[in-house]
Amino acid sequence: MRFTRNMQTETRRRRRFLGAPVVALLAVLALLISACAGSGGPEQAQATGTGDVPKDVSGTVRILMENVPDTDVVKAMVPEFNKDYPNVKVDIETLTYDQMRDKLVSSFQSSSPTYDLIIVDNPWMVDFANAKFLQPLDSRIDGTPDYDAADFFKPLTDITTVDGVRYGVPFYNYALGYLYNTDDLTEAKLGVPANLDQLVSTSKALKVGDRAGIAMQPQRGYKIFEEWGNWLFAAGGSIYGPDGKPTLNTPQAKQALNAYIDTYKTAAPPNSLNWAFDEAFRSVSGDQAASMISYNWNLPALNEPGSGPSAGKFKLAPIPGGKQVLGSWSWAIPTNSGASDAAWAFASWLTSKVHDVQRTEKGGAAIRQSTLQDPAVLNGPLGADYYKTVEQMLGNAAPLSQGPSGEEMIQAVGTELNEAVAGTKSVDDALAAAQAAAEKIQG
Repeated sequence: MRFTRNMQTETRRRRRFLGAPVVALLAVLALLISACAGSGGPEQAQATGTGDVPKDVSGTVRILMENVPDTDVVKAMVPEFNKDYPNVKVDIETLTYDQMRDKLVSSFQSSSPTYDLIIVDNPWMVDFANAKFLQPLDSRIDGTPDYDAADFFKPLTDITTVDGVRYGVPFYNYALGYLYNTDDLTEAKLGVPANLDQLVSTSKALKVGDRAGIAMQPQRGYKIFEEWGNWLFAAGGSIYGPDGKPTLNTPQAKQALNAYIDTYKTAAPPNSLNWAFDEAFRSVSGDQAASMISYNWNLPALNEPGSGPSAGKFKLAPIPGGKQVLGSWSWAIPTNSGASDAAWAFASWLTSKVHDVQRTEKGGAAIRQSTLQDPAVLNGPLGADYYKTVEQMLGNAAPLSQGPSGEEMIQAVGTELNEAVAGTKSVDDALAAAQAAAEKIQG
């Protein structure tokens, strides 16, 4: 049976709500990583072996994952993996998100590492690769028979690639989309918004009395940047230019932030300046708001029988304009892994075409193009329309961060955006400060 995430799960999950102490910790970790890369850290690893790991490979693969349903799906597939690799023991440890990065950095630097295979959040990838904490995987990926790495959605593999070298393979997608109550659009005689202006006007039109047109997530830091990034894309803007430099203080960014603030003031629930996922989800599922922008796999949670008075009436669409913010987890092998071959055997087995289909059927978020064309998936309980929309979204998506110190940069930009929504800074001043902060943090 397909699982659905509840609100408590999402709060734990990855869109963490960081205060000053945690931001300070991230800054310390960034300095630590830089120091390790410069002196005393692990030497650059060469990819060991080829991808064609023999079935009689042996070893214990110690894995760190988050304590969420994603991990339960992976655990449930281990017995099937052991039919192919009977001599590999898979030992999965789980932690809450906020504990993971610190634990990983400690293991990377240890002569007796704790983990042989890990999942990497997309803002960490560049820092971990630059610090030489991760093994290059090019020879393994290219040497694995029938692996077909080109079948992964390119925006996901772009995240795993640093300076032309692949340090991971995709595990889970976090593409955001527009989630809406179909009855509301029908009654208002409106179509799904196709551009930024329509997103604003539709949100306003769907506000009826005390019922909001859109539940927004302007909480300081990660949440507002993750949400507003979609508005920026809808305005034709970008987070980075072709030269890789931040582009957060542009006419498109100003248009997007003005539109976001206008919509917040006129169509969102009142007094929701500090709202994040939990509050927005409760508002929509409880029929207090007609729409929201959130992760694609929240659609089944909204439609789950008993989840709210409008369960079964929600649909998913790409972000107006067609481009969306993307987050992801990726499998990676630490440089100091004690069981590299066995680790690759498990990672490549789990992300192969046939097993990605199985994982998606069990509740995972797809990472391969072929998975979203497989009849077993399309004929599943979520239906072909949902998966075709996800396929469209994953084909045109981009992350919030694609440079070093991603976590710190995201927090800094999100702080400035929240100031603009709160009215303590002008749009011009907030965007100028966001641009300056991003340039300073990412060099």
